[in-house]
Amino acid sequence: MNRSPSSSGLLPLPGSPSSSWAIFRARLASLFHGADTAVLIAFWLFGLINNVIYVIILSAAQDLVGNVPKGVVLLADVMPSFLTKLVAPYFIHRIPYGTRILAFVALSSAGMGLVALTPASQSVSVKLVGVVLASLSSGGGELSFLGLTHYYGHMSLAAWGSGTGGAGLVGAGLYVLMTDWIGLSVKASLLVSACLPVVMLVSFFVILPRGPLRRRGRKEYEPLPETDAEENGGGNDDFADVSTDAAAASLLAPGPGVASTAYSHHVAAAATGEGKGSFLANLRRARSLFFPYMLPLLLVYIAEYTINQGVAPTLLFPLEQSPFSEFRSFYPFYGFLYQLGVFVSRSSSPFIRIHHLYLPSLLQVGNLVLLTMHALLNFIPSVYLVFGIIFWEGLLGGAVYVNTFAEIMEHVPVEDREFSLGATSVSDSGGICVAGFVGMVMEVWLCEWQVERGRDYCRRIEAS
Repeated sequence: MNRSPSSSGLLPLPGSPSSSWAIFRARLASLFHGADTAVLIAFWLFGLINNVIYVIILSAAQDLVGNVPKGVVLLADVMPSFLTKLVAPYFIHRIPYGTRILAFVALSSAGMGLVALTPASQSVSVKLVGVVLASLSSGGGELSFLGLTHYYGHMSLAAWGSGTGGAGLVGAGLYVLMTDWIGLSVKASLLVSACLPVVMLVSFFVILPRGPLRRRGRKEYEPLPETDAEENGGGNDDFADVSTDAAAASLLAPGPGVASTAYSHHVAAAATGEGKGSFLANLRRARSLFFPYMLPLLLVYIAEYTINQGVAPTLLFPLEQSPFSEFRSFYPFYGFLYQLGVFVSRSSSPFIRIHHLYLPSLLQVGNLVLLTMHALLNFIPSVYLVFGIIFWEGLLGGAVYVNTFAEIMEHVPVEDREFSLGATSVSDSGGICVAGFVGMVMEVWLCEWQVERGRDYCRRIEAS
């Protein structure tokens, strides 16, 4: 008896729902084939906890500094991170990962504790010192964890990106949950937050497989056998970290001829005299990273954070044309939509890859121009269209972030990859710093422009 392929259950008919589901399941199986669950969990938690403190501090800005401009908190939360990312890649490879993480956890917890325990009568500057300590931890953590993905492959980078995207939603939601729903004081909420970095210790010393960090001195750049990672998953038998010069291969090592031409002049220069870890050689590496990777990441962050800090506070509509009962509700909801878009796109790299990084960066600049023009000319007819643009802004920003580092994983020579992942991370903090200064000026200017033309909604927020 002859049966059709569809009736046999082996080959669904093309175009049928079962065919689409089978293709999707096959795609998932291909993407996650060989991925170690412990690695995915560890890197997701690294991304979440390393960034969630930053989000909580921004969420608490009003409670921390009162009438002081909130841009001051943003700069205190970003500038130390930026400076850390700017200088640390040239020496941090000498410090084992375990030691780094202990230091980051101590800095972050101490910073949040200082912010929480500083009496209201004390100067705001004391609280800002705590913010600075937490920022130093966040910056060092980001460049270190990105460098660490080099040893664990592309799926660890995808998990890190998803965790960082989730930090925006979790951080803002956790602060609201503790202060509004549970009813904890600001001090108690921040003290609870000071305990969160301990999760990074558990992730590194308990959950993360040790295998890829056990081969100090190995000069070969071949992938670690799967059995090695399985046998050492979560074990504490050997905490020796490999040096930058003796890196194990990424699980997504490029094939012959994959290294980008923009990077090729660095490869030649590295063989002309300086050692791989020398300062001059690392400067050459950083310079060759600028145009293919650093610049598009810098542009997208300048654009999106200028929108968030300078333009979004002035994107206000009459209350009867909105779902809100007061004007101060617009900005937090814009922030939620932005963070939702970031989370979705930073979690998308296993499924959707973007190789031309300048296209979404320039689209983000277009969002900045569009929303600034609306703040000036008031031509977008509905707040719901603005909701869509803000969500799209988050999608673009998260996509450029995670795909920039995915491109480095694929196209930078394996022996330079760990340094390149960490050094490129300076672009996001640099963009936020620039946007912090620009945003403070733009918010004041746009609000005054609107008030002069009879739209005084931004003043009503200040008066409420």
